[in-house]
Amino acid sequence: MTAPHTGGCRCGAVRFEASVEPHHISYCHCSDCRRASGAPVSAFVGFMTDQIALEGKALKTFESGPVTRSFCGMCGSPIAYADKRLNGHIYFTLGSMDMPAYFKPTLHAHVREQLPFMHMPDDLPRHLRTSVARPDGQRPTGTQS
Repeated sequence: MTAPHTGGCRCGAVRFEASVEPHHISYCHCSDCRRASGAPVSAFVGFMTDQIALEGKALKTFESGPVTRSFCGMCGSPIAYADKRLNGHIYFTLGSMDMPAYFKPTLHAHVREQLPFMHMPDDLPRHLRTSVARPDGQRPTGTQS
């Protein structure tokens, strides 16, 4: 499958489209993503913000430090994650993609926070913390087998 890639919230009040292939597809095990999604693990599909169109008057945001999470103000569906330290990047929740099966994650991030009962027996790289380098010096930290 090739771009454009589309997605949106459960009720359809928020829609987005990416005009290119994603640069990042991963699982995240951090507690912040767990709380934001309500799920034991999250998955994200990353694009550059200048290559996406995001529309919907119902789009709402929640900011915590450098992180902004977008969601639908009507149905509550989580939509995206952005980090001010990663200027120009946006990460859509895999579940909000219209064709989620197309986006196979390539790594696990924040496995230090992975719930002990979550067993995902794959051979993907596992980063103890972040998998994306931040300009503030926070770098991806080693992988775990």
